[in-house]
Amino acid sequence: MKSNFIYLLGLLLLCSSCAVVRPGEAGVKQTLGKFSDNIITQGTVFYNPFVSKVIKESTKTNNIKLVLSLPTKEGLSVRSEISILYRLELGKIPTILENLGQDYESVITSVFRSASSDVCAQFYAKDMHSGMRAKIEEEIKSKMLVNLEKQADGIELIAVLMKSIQLPEGLASSIEQKLQAEQDAMRMEFIIQQATLEAERKIIDAKGERDAQKILAEGLTSEIIKLRTIEAFSKLSLSPNSKLIITDGKAPLLINE
Repeated sequence: MKSNFIYLLGLLLLCSSCAVVRPGEAGVKQTLGKFSDNIITQGTVFYNPFVSKVIKESTKTNNIKLVLSLPTKEGLSVRSEISILYRLELGKIPTILENLGQDYESVITSVFRSASSDVCAQFYAKDMHSGMRAKIEEEIKSKMLVNLEKQADGIELIAVLMKSIQLPEGLASSIEQKLQAEQDAMRMEFIIQQATLEAERKIIDAKGERDAQKILAEGLTSEIIKLRTIEAFSKLSLSPNSKLIITDGKAPLLINE
């Protein structure tokens, strides 16, 4: 009975003195408050549970989700869903734990709140709902990197994403009206361009007709007119119908009977 108890106690001590580090994790041993420089990336780690422990942190890309009201240049508040994508640099995890502790995500969040307030206050609300959003995100990310490096090096910021942006109701309506007006203006400009092109086409056709008439008139000399008159009389002579021809000898006038 006693041997079974000792065996069970030994088994419990063995289980409590080992940790399993899975893929996508990194383990750092902390002994009497001091972090080891040896980083375990995968496998089983044995340690003395009375003086040591193993802290495991994710080395994958992590996502911090926030919903904040961001200030704007005109003094409005724009509500937005934020995603902060970050990753811990493997070789610097002990430094991060030593300087920031395991609650480093709260530090990242605080740094974001400060950076986003400073950056967004330089832009208008409509900029967050346009192509300027990417520039705002990049400026927030750059400012966060500077502030994080002052506190602990080793947090890699991958991206800051602003999603589901909700503008104040009055402003959203004004932007929609402006966009509608711009679309109407573009549509009217297209109609005017089409009308202008059609007018130009008609002018070109008229000029072509005028030039053709001019060329034809210039080509009708008195000799050609006489020749055409003779040809006309010749054809009339072949007609079985009687004709009354009144002419001054230059241009005949034909009247059917």
